[in-house]
Formats: sequence, structure tokens, C-alpha cells
Amino acid sequence: MTIEPNLSEPKAMPDTSAWKQIVARYQKPSIGRGIWQIVNTLAPYAALWYLMYLTLSVSWWLTLPLAVLAGAFLVRTFIIFHDCGHGSFFKSRVANHVLGAITGVLTFTPFYHWRWEHAIHHSSSGDLDRRGTGDVWTLTVQEYLESSRWKRFAYRLARNPIVLFVLAPLYLFVIQQRVPKLKAPMRERYSVYWTNLGIGTIAAGLIWIFGLKAYLIIQLAVLMVAGSAGVWLFYVQHQFEGVYWERAGNWDYATAALKGSSFYKLPKVLQWFSGNIGFHHIHHLSPRIPNYHLERCHEAEELFQTVKPVTLFSSFKSFTFRLWDERRRKLVGYGHLRTLRRRQRQAGRC
Repeated sequence: MTIEPNLSEPKAMPDTSAWKQIVARYQKPSIGRGIWQIVNTLAPYAALWYLMYLTLSVSWWLTLPLAVLAGAFLVRTFIIFHDCGHGSFFKSRVANHVLGAITGVLTFTPFYHWRWEHAIHHSSSGDLDRRGTGDVWTLTVQEYLESSRWKRFAYRLARNPIVLFVLAPLYLFVIQQRVPKLKAPMRERYSVYWTNLGIGTIAAGLIWIFGLKAYLIIQLAVLMVAGSAGVWLFYVQHQFEGVYWERAGNWDYATAALKGSSFYKLPKVLQWFSGNIGFHHIHHLSPRIPNYHLERCHEAEELFQTVKPVTLFSSFKSFTFRLWDERRRKLVGYGHLRTLRRRQRQAGRC
């Protein structure tokens, strides 16, 4: 089955001529704010681990709410790790790398290896011809229709919400990130091995203190909460109504940032735990802005406030998005395929 070629014109791009001068004002890291963020994130996270251990002998119903809260703090830890990967959390390159390696062990993510892959994501986000690294598997309608039955089944399975937001995060953080990519450079490969060693060392110590059963219950519960929340945040940041995708010839960096990355307007408490990453349009425009300056940058400039926010309620519509329709220039669900088939059958009878 084939569909009509893309006949529509690209959407008008916003005037982004001044964005470099704007974001430069917010790229300077703050040592004080950075240190305070480390304290108010890692100290509560460590305390929650101890509280979860104490509650295991009383009731799992006490442990599980603490695991959810600890997972939220682990998401915030990952944002610190993420900023270190972009060299934006501290001014010092060494400080960013040391803190990135430490938080990488806590989040089960190898610092240099992740930074290498994430840089590819930033340089290609919204480019249909450079998909496949550090993003959510997304096919166009035409690609899906031309795929084998097995590939279509695998794609549907990968995009199933249970797989995508429950099973995949655990696989990603527990298994996939324990093995380096074959094409990864040497330093990036070794960062995986050193991170694995760090995870193993901390695990051995916690097992010695808490016991194997308690460690596995707490660690897996916290990772599941944080992983699911993290994957959902990443998904909504690039799979939302009105998102920007273009072929390489028409792709534009600034437009891909402002229209291909969402402004996820979360309630303040969720914004705090997610480290302001909901201002993703600002982050993609300038990854050098620390997370603690993103909101201020967004609110200070009229250009950024023209970006339509995705609210917590409206973000659930993203569950229905499955494929990119190049002709209509929008994300669609599988129901769109049935509409295409019906129209083709009707055209065949005419």
C-alpha cells in the first residue's frame, strides 16, 4: 500500500534570529545553586533508602510510598547527571565529569557513554533522516506500511504503553546500559565498565548492610518508578501534538528546538522533582543553560513564551500517537491506517 506524497508546504518558522544572544545571558552556572541542588537531592535520597529499609520489617504498604518518593528524587538526580553531561551544571569541566560519574552510578547510567549518545540526539532531534540514536523509535506512515509483518509487530510491541513505560525502563537501566555500543569510542566503552564496577561496589555494600532481599526490593522498586517517570518525560518532550519533524534538507536547528521539543508545563512540585526539564524547548535551544536557570530564561523572553505549553492533562493524548504522517505533517494513531485503507478501497471501486 502506498499513500500520496507530501504535497503540503513546511510550516512557517518562527523568527529565531536573536536566540543566540538571548540564551547566552543564562548559560553561566552558579556554584551556590549547584551545591544546594546536590544537597537537597542526594541527602533526602539517601535518607529515604534508610527509611525504606526500616519499613520493610513493618509493612510493604509503608515501603512503597517511600519508593515512589525516592524514585522522584532519583529523577532529580538524573537531571543533575544530565546537566553534567552537557557541561552546564558547574563551570569546571572536571567538576562536571566527577559529579556526572558519581550520579551516573546512582542512576545506573554510564556518564561518557550516555553523553556521547545524547549529543547525537541533540544534533538530530526532529530530523527524519537522522533518527535512531537516543530517541523513541518512530516510523512514518509510509515506512510502517512498507514494513514486513514481523517489523510491524515489533513496532507495535515497542510502542505499547506497558512495554514502553514499564518494561523498557527496567531493561534500559538494568541491562542495556551495562553493555557498551560496538561503535562507541574507547573512553565511552570504558565508562560503561567503570560504572558497572561502581554499581557493583555500592550494591555489595548495601547488601552487606541491608541484606540481599531488602536491597533488591528497594533498588528495583526505586528504579522502576524513576525509569518509568523518566521515559515518560522524554516521550512527551518529543511526542506531542504539533511536534516538528522535517527531512534533512528542510531541517532547522532553532525551529527543531522550539517546535520539536515541548514546553511541558507541570505542577510546581513535579517541576521541582523533574529539575525544570519541562522547559525542554529552552534546553534544546541551548544545552549549556543549567536546569536551575531554564525557567527564568523562558519567562524573561517573549520569543520562548510563544511556544504552546503541553499541560499534564493534555500530555496524556500522547498515548495515542504512534506514527508520523509526512503528508499531514502530524503524529497519528493506528486508526489513521484504517482510514487510509478505507479510502483506497473506495477509490478502487470508482
